[in-house]
Amino acid sequence: MERRGHRFVRYADDCDIYVQSQRAGERVMASAKQFLTRRLKLKVTARRARSRAPVRANSSASASPARRRRIAPQALARYTSRVRALTRRMPGVSPDRAIDRLSVYLTGWRGYFGFCQTASVLRDLDGWVRRRLRCLAWVQWRSGRRRYRALRQHGISMLLAATTAAAARAHGPWRLSRHPALQAALPTTFFAAHGLPTLAPAAS
Repeated sequence: MERRGHRFVRYADDCDIYVQSQRAGERVMASAKQFLTRRLKLKVTARRARSRAPVRANSSASASPARRRRIAPQALARYTSRVRALTRRMPGVSPDRAIDRLSVYLTGWRGYFGFCQTASVLRDLDGWVRRRLRCLAWVQWRSGRRRYRALRQHGISMLLAATTAAAARAHGPWRLSRHPALQAALPTTFFAAHGLPTLAPAAS
């Protein structure tokens, strides 16, 4: 496709090829199918291999008038649903175990959707995952005494650890997952050290 000057985008095992007309699309599609089936010995799914308008070419990504690649709302909804399931507050599910379960999914998801040009969306998703894990850790610590001790072990001062542990009487785990003490105890570097992948590209 590069030698022939075609414009194309790959999505894991899918590929969109962009041409000027319906007739050109049918011609290129026939040539691509022949190459895939005869030369590479691959199976082409007939219902998905077809020529169509580019705005309908992929249901997981969309382009704005400025042609910025974005992640479709349906894909984001599937992502958040899956992450909620992997970080559900259940007995025996520690943050470390949740990270192990998340790492495979996040790595695959990043490989599929990392092409998007809206890095802020990926950064927000990264922050939301870390907040889910902080919430899980807070619940796992259970009692005020254990929460105080855990915060102290993560370098939080005696006063801040005590006031944060006491705040559990008035606020739920999700709200406290944004507390400065919990963010300082379990920062981004903590999750990176424990193997949590990130979706957003590293800042240059």
